[in-house]
Amino acid sequence: MDASAQSEKSAQSEISDPVDRLAVDPAVTDAAEIARRLETDAARGLTGAEAARRLTAEGPNELRSVRPVPFWRRILAQFNDPLIYLLLVATAVSLGAWLIEGAPGLPVDAIVIAVIVVLNAVLGLVQEARADNAVAALSNMTAASSTVMRDGLLATVPSTELVRGDLLVLGEGDSVGADARLTEASSLRIAEASLTGESEAVTKNPRTLPAAAALGDRLNMVFKGTAVSQGVGRCIVTGTGMNTEVGAIATMLDRTEAHPTPLQTEIGHIGKLLSVVVIAIATVVMLTIVLAQGVSTPADFVTVFLLGVSLAVAAVPEGLPAILSVILSIGVQRMARQNAVVKNLKSVETLGSASVICCDKTGTLTRNEMTIQQLLTASGRVDVTGVGYRPEGELRQGTEPLTDPALRFEAQLVLGVGSLAGNAQLTEQDGEWEIQGDPTEAAFLVAAAKLEGTTGHMARFERRGEMPFTSERKMMSTLHQETGDDSLRIFSKGAPDVLLERCAYVQVGETVVPLTAEQRPRMLADIQALSAQAFRTLGVAYRVADENTAPLDEADEQGLIYAGVVGIIDPPRAEVTSAVQEAHRAGVRVIMITGDHPATAARIASDLGIVEPGATALAGADLDHLDEPGLREAVRDTSVFARVSPRHKLRIVDALQANGDIVAMTGDGVNDAPALKSADIGVAMGITGTEVTKEAAKMILVDDNFATIVAAVRAGRVILDNIKKFLRYLLSSNMGEVLTVFLGVLLAGALGLTGASSETVVLPLLVTQILWINLITDSGPALAMGVDPEIDDVMARPPRGINDRMIDLRMWVGIMSTGLVMAVVTLATIDLFLPGGLLPVLEPGTDGLTVARTAGFTTLVFAQLFNTLNARSELTTAFHRLFVNPWLWGAILLAILLQVAVVELPLLQTAFGTTSMDPLHWAVCVGMASVVLWVEELRKWILRVRA
Repeated sequence: MDASAQSEKSAQSEISDPVDRLAVDPAVTDAAEIARRLETDAARGLTGAEAARRLTAEGPNELRSVRPVPFWRRILAQFNDPLIYLLLVATAVSLGAWLIEGAPGLPVDAIVIAVIVVLNAVLGLVQEARADNAVAALSNMTAASSTVMRDGLLATVPSTELVRGDLLVLGEGDSVGADARLTEASSLRIAEASLTGESEAVTKNPRTLPAAAALGDRLNMVFKGTAVSQGVGRCIVTGTGMNTEVGAIATMLDRTEAHPTPLQTEIGHIGKLLSVVVIAIATVVMLTIVLAQGVSTPADFVTVFLLGVSLAVAAVPEGLPAILSVILSIGVQRMARQNAVVKNLKSVETLGSASVICCDKTGTLTRNEMTIQQLLTASGRVDVTGVGYRPEGELRQGTEPLTDPALRFEAQLVLGVGSLAGNAQLTEQDGEWEIQGDPTEAAFLVAAAKLEGTTGHMARFERRGEMPFTSERKMMSTLHQETGDDSLRIFSKGAPDVLLERCAYVQVGETVVPLTAEQRPRMLADIQALSAQAFRTLGVAYRVADENTAPLDEADEQGLIYAGVVGIIDPPRAEVTSAVQEAHRAGVRVIMITGDHPATAARIASDLGIVEPGATALAGADLDHLDEPGLREAVRDTSVFARVSPRHKLRIVDALQANGDIVAMTGDGVNDAPALKSADIGVAMGITGTEVTKEAAKMILVDDNFATIVAAVRAGRVILDNIKKFLRYLLSSNMGEVLTVFLGVLLAGALGLTGASSETVVLPLLVTQILWINLITDSGPALAMGVDPEIDDVMARPPRGINDRMIDLRMWVGIMSTGLVMAVVTLATIDLFLPGGLLPVLEPGTDGLTVARTAGFTTLVFAQLFNTLNARSELTTAFHRLFVNPWLWGAILLAILLQVAVVELPLLQTAFGTTSMDPLHWAVCVGMASVVLWVEELRKWILRVRA
């Protein structure tokens, strides 16, 4: 082997060996041993060249994405629909009939159907591309970077370029870019809710664990996708990409089964039903003609066969797939403007069918902005107005502004000391207020800014030391020196009961007095009262320190002066209460699922109107004791679940679905992904959601706002209504065509058709006329109806049940009755203009079959146009909001002009077997066609009276 080859082999070995040699649990392994195994310097990190080599060998630090679907497969997927199969068969049969007839002209019907099928595929592809682009844009917005030591220098690199062995440097506000073993930590707290579901930040330290521990208890490890809420630290990267804890969950996610949407199920049912109906109709009509009219010659058989094909085409609403895609696409665009990005067209309707919305509390129902709302001091209670991180509001005593000097001094002391005993920062950029650090600590800064003079007083102190918060101590303290003064002060905040144990004095106005044994129970009772209102409580204390107090230790946290306690809460979003009321009005249950304390969850749920005051929450520990039947019973009546893990969320979703609910589920954490995928429609958070969650979800909320979900429910219901509108219209109109031909053939002698023609097979309408009706009435008007504005109050009725058919019995009755009326008025019009029929003859003996057939043909077209007005609502009169849809009136006008043209223009007369009509004929056609409207109005009135 030559020297260069040997050198290359050695280099490759250096890349892979550190990875191979790490085969240990880093949490129970000393940090120095981890550094040795990964061949990295715990002080200087990797060299840039070594990091580049490892990146080449290991690949980027990103989750394995789903392999892109080839374009040809995406095209074929657009045709994977029962209705499309039916249309393709209809196209083939139409082409066959055209060839049997001798291939005259162009096969118009086959071409029209083929164009519609292709248009449907194009619409689906375009919308999927738009959704992909929207999701990609969200991903780009959340692209993270990390700070590492490379060649002994700090460098900022994209998190995707982290490799095992990198020395990762963490600070407040950072997103952890990879799984890593801590080597140093100072007051380091990590928010791991996205991974473990734990709502409180976890305090980290680099000590080696004595034994393997659960994920949430690995205190010397940090994990990809979590965030630093406080402190600083350094750590050695031990896992990247799919070799992280997030990657493990992403792998498990593939095993979770996604359910078809209700719309997919319903359209599949309709497609199968129409397949049977179409074959049956064509067969029955052809047999009826053969038996009733004595078909004997080959030419007659060809005519009958063509008629059967035409009726089959007429019975199939070939515009349905394309119109569905257009309507869903428009709905998607409307929802995107309302901050809801839908990834799949058919998911739009699912929200409209949702009977339950399961949502997290923090950030969705609440602002995710911790806010101080109350202060309790020795002199009384102070209320703080304003919510969120914008420092707007004031401190009030009861209903009046805070003016009492003693209470004002105490409030200023509580907020000033609480702000200084923390590490958060509050900044304004372009009119937006943002925090860095722990949200609870930031709440003190915001409240302090609302009390004039407090912020300026705080600026006089410089920090000299800190005793960090730990879960064992439940408090923290800082050492400060006042500018221009040698005296030192200790500022402390923490759990009120812990803090009171360390206090010997209490602040009363500007005076410090001893804290007596009688005062302690009263103070603890006040604190308990705040906790009972679901406030998170923090006590504040201070004292003057000795000159040699440095560094701080626990012995210095004695003899403190108790200043007061604050009540902090994550306030509900202002718009959520009305959104919850709207959801309840629509018959949609809202269920809160959170990792917070049950009392806090119940309080927020009560404030928002999710539950009645006094209702309690079911905790995750309670769920662990319930079997599946018990859980199904529990979810029927419980609307607040607290202290739950993501595993509990999946069980809750499954139990609701087992009870027959259509479930919308929100989530932002990695562990929420299985529940989101299992739900009928998973909704990921666009701001706080992880990439795994967004991948699993069918919809993404750009603003993380519950009100957006309710708005999407309304949009989904409007879309569902519009789908039902054009289904009602298309099927009833097509049924009118089928019944016209069927009854016309059956009653040809009584209507005078047989006597008016010498042909063996006499039809009330020609094949070309049937195809023309299908062309001008099934496309434009139906499409315009699909974008109809909201006619009925869609939120005033309960959601569609999981077993409810989109076309139920009442709708089928309406479809059949309307189709029958159309057939009757069409045949009655033909009868009126033919001698020897059932009805009195107009101008007897002057009209032949061509005129009568033209009049019947025109009447059926106009009847279907009147039917567009009927179909806009199942119960509401057609005259309600009659002119709100200009597209519909434009489509009706266009259809009228085309029908006039096909009747009056000589070229089209030849093609469609029509002849010109005088004003009387036109008036009769319009009048007879309008009967469809009046009969339907009567039927709707009867239904409204019964309701």
